[in-house]
Amino acid sequence: MTTRNDIRNIAIIAHVDHGKTTLVDAMLKQSHIFRDNQVVQERVMDSNDLERERGITILAKNTAITYRGVKINIIDTPGHADFGGEVERVLNMADGVLLLVDAVDGPMPQTRFVLRKALELGHQAIVVINKVDRPHARLNHVANATFDLFVDLGATDEQAEFPIVYTDALTGRATLDPHLAQRAFNALPSLMLPSPRGRGVGGEGDLQPLFDTILEYIPAPEIAPDDPLQLLVTSLAYDDYKGRIAIGRVFAGQIRKAQEVMRIDVHGVMEKNKIAELFVHQGLERIPVDQAEAGEIVAVTGLPEVFIGETIADAVAPKALPPIRVEAPTVRMTFAVNTSPFGGREGQWSTSRKLRERLFKELEHNVSLTVQETENADTFIVSGRGELHLAILIETMRREGYEFQVAKPEVIFHTGAHGEKLEPYEDVFIEVAQDSLGAVMEMLGTRRGQTTEMHHSDDGSAHLRYRVPTRGLLGFRSKFLTATRGTGIMHALFAGYHPLAGDIATRTHGSLVAHEPGTATTFGLSNAEGRGILFIGPGAEVYMGMVVGENPREEDVVVNVAKKKHLTNMRSSNADIAIQLTPPRNMSLDDAIEYISEDELLEVTPLNIRLRKKILNNEERGKLKKSAEKAREAEKAMA
Repeated sequence: MTTRNDIRNIAIIAHVDHGKTTLVDAMLKQSHIFRDNQVVQERVMDSNDLERERGITILAKNTAITYRGVKINIIDTPGHADFGGEVERVLNMADGVLLLVDAVDGPMPQTRFVLRKALELGHQAIVVINKVDRPHARLNHVANATFDLFVDLGATDEQAEFPIVYTDALTGRATLDPHLAQRAFNALPSLMLPSPRGRGVGGEGDLQPLFDTILEYIPAPEIAPDDPLQLLVTSLAYDDYKGRIAIGRVFAGQIRKAQEVMRIDVHGVMEKNKIAELFVHQGLERIPVDQAEAGEIVAVTGLPEVFIGETIADAVAPKALPPIRVEAPTVRMTFAVNTSPFGGREGQWSTSRKLRERLFKELEHNVSLTVQETENADTFIVSGRGELHLAILIETMRREGYEFQVAKPEVIFHTGAHGEKLEPYEDVFIEVAQDSLGAVMEMLGTRRGQTTEMHHSDDGSAHLRYRVPTRGLLGFRSKFLTATRGTGIMHALFAGYHPLAGDIATRTHGSLVAHEPGTATTFGLSNAEGRGILFIGPGAEVYMGMVVGENPREEDVVVNVAKKKHLTNMRSSNADIAIQLTPPRNMSLDDAIEYISEDELLEVTPLNIRLRKKILNNEERGKLKKSAEKAREAEKAMA
């Protein structure tokens, strides 16, 4: 084994919204990969439309810069817990990590998760305390809390001796001196200005201290250049002309353009292939090369059946690398062909064959997702890390032209060693104002949550830590934001499987259900809005069994929103103009997923999102409800 000193491979990990992608922006700009007159958007690494709209990173991405003759391969990772699978798989490519921590918030729930994964792989970490320009920055407190986190996670003595860099990623400044950071980034900004155009990395007041720390503390890759080729595929991309692109790190040997290789899948099955093209990353581009050495992160084409976790090995002496393992999903949803009366009207792809094809294609790059076929060829069970993980998939498919229906999310149960039923739990971290504290604690108590930690900050806010069954968190976020008037902050982290908590009543309201098909009228809606909150306005097309509003009481109410006023010589249709309706509640996809109950479905099309009952006929649904009530009464009588 030898050391390759001309390269460093790092992953940037942190809790959501602590500034990972913004820091990558600054690193790219100061390495001069952009022209002086080039217009560069913020968070340039968040290239996906959904990422830009939601302001979060969903997919891990690769880039690279050169500093003092050393190439630094950078992997930008997601910060949200639902996309932890992305972090787990790309950490295999890195030799060390930059752990970003907010200068005010300190280590947060996802910080613990991503750091644990990095420490388990033996990675060295550089702690980057970001946003030091914030008015209430607590540099010493955050540094001590981060050290405590390393100790709690079982870091070795070498890992716990981490360097600290203080940064303001938004302006691209860094320093190793906390006192200088407090003064220069706040009171005296002129002391630390970004480098003048054209000076390059290394000027006073730029990210030079961060780059120097990376070269000093992140170990150079240990390679075996004379061994047979071994490349682990950790990401997949697709190009309309080049086909599937496999991205991974070369762990041993060399890889060449037009080289014959052996593809080894996760089960050990081998297949011969030939490398068509070979690329390395530089800035935001992939640069074609003829050859790459061990230690480099490369992208290759010419392997049409390659998947994440597979090994691209030498054709003569193939040897597999350990496949990528990620934590199992905890939440699942049923995806099915749209069976509503409006089915097939608005989507480009609506058949079971197309739905199946798209879901299984998602498995190629979404390693923390699973898809199961059912006895019904039109229905599939899709499992993921959380509601957001599945909501992103639904929204992506919707934008691609797919039309389908999904059921309420449900947790995945396990069986314990002694035959007991286990369910997933999550550690929930909450920050609320004092006036909302009682309401939040009551809500979590009814959802079987148990308080594990509670303290109050100097600013008057309360910080809570709860252990809550994942079942109790389904549909909780919207109610939490309502109770805290949008000011509450909540983060959840998977805490393992534990014994079943018992019954949880998560829904305390019913639905307003359309009585007949037609077009919603002002007259019909004015009669219906007295029963609850409406989801539709005049002119919306409805069908029998479609959910058109929310009833504050627990039972469902059938309303006729398509009802028209009978006209006489004393009543004219112009009178409808005078009716003032309350604006309907426009539900986003996330809101709709949280709203639906066990007997409802969500109809998803490229143009609309509709809520509906599983059984559309109102009479059949009523009969079924009565028979269920009689059965429950009979059980009570027998007991």
